[in-house]
Amino acid sequence: MSTAPSPVPAGVGRGPDAAAGPAEQGARRSRARTRRSARRGAGAACAALMTPFFLLLVLVFLLPVGVAVWLSFFGDDQPELGFGPERTVFTGLRSYRAVLTDPTFLRGLGTTALYCLVHLPLMVVLSLALALLLDSGAARLRRTAQLALFLPHAVPGIIAAVIWLYLYTPGLSPVIGLLDSAGVRVDLLGVDTVLPSVVNIALWSNLGYNVVIFYAALQAVPREVTEAALVDGAGPVRTALLVKVPLVRGSAVMVVLFTLIWSLQLFTEPMLLSQASPVVGARWTPNMYIYDAAFTRNNYGLAAAASVVLLAVTVALSYAVGRWSTRGARPGGPGRTGEGGPR
Repeated sequence: MSTAPSPVPAGVGRGPDAAAGPAEQGARRSRARTRRSARRGAGAACAALMTPFFLLLVLVFLLPVGVAVWLSFFGDDQPELGFGPERTVFTGLRSYRAVLTDPTFLRGLGTTALYCLVHLPLMVVLSLALALLLDSGAARLRRTAQLALFLPHAVPGIIAAVIWLYLYTPGLSPVIGLLDSAGVRVDLLGVDTVLPSVVNIALWSNLGYNVVIFYAALQAVPREVTEAALVDGAGPVRTALLVKVPLVRGSAVMVVLFTLIWSLQLFTEPMLLSQASPVVGARWTPNMYIYDAAFTRNNYGLAAAASVVLLAVTVALSYAVGRWSTRGARPGGPGRTGEGGPR
């Protein structure tokens, strides 16, 4: 005797679309197609926007670095008996050994390190202090003050160096002439004063740029946070140091990073000062060493090796600054610019 199969309830043992009607299934498929199309459109837009960046990265940075690394492994050698023209041969790491054992290059690295130790704290502290002063409202004619601070940054670096060279040179500088008439003897291009003179040029040129960065970050600080600090009895100085400064930590890290990179590229100012002071030699900084090796001694392999070494030092220090900036920072905490606040 055969038994009829029991009816299967709707939706049991079938897919998720089985219980839905044809209209609902079509709507789901349409929404899925719309999501896939939106993802493809977002990916295409992202690729279109990022393509110029990657092209410039390859052409302006990666390709020159690759050429420098390639040139650093080659050098010009004389034939075996010393007769005939020089020929380019593979020298391996010889140029790197020459650079890392050259006292003038190592002394240039030391000079640049001392310059960074003096220039970096002064730049960060002064620019942050001026930005806090502008943000506090205590400074009158705020827009005029911002323009006056930023205007030196608009002057090309070589023009700024020429102006200060004129002011540093005895017999030409009205400042030195005025001091001499008062019985004060100052040699701004001497052994002990040439480095502070270079730092002064860099501060004058770039201070306003960093003030703008800090001031923009301070404008993003919620006003209710500072008002709460004032209600709690904190004065303007304590509010600035304990409330505002922690909230612009991200901008401070960016200023430190940019100033460090610019400091390691020190070239224009000492190159011009070397025309007026015997203290500043032709290889006073690593960049001057590279310039001298390439265009005075025509040793392109040595110049390329020194460039790669300087790049490695810059990348290592930038990475160290980045790691230091993220240490102890919490997502959404007071370490992020414009977010968080005192608790």
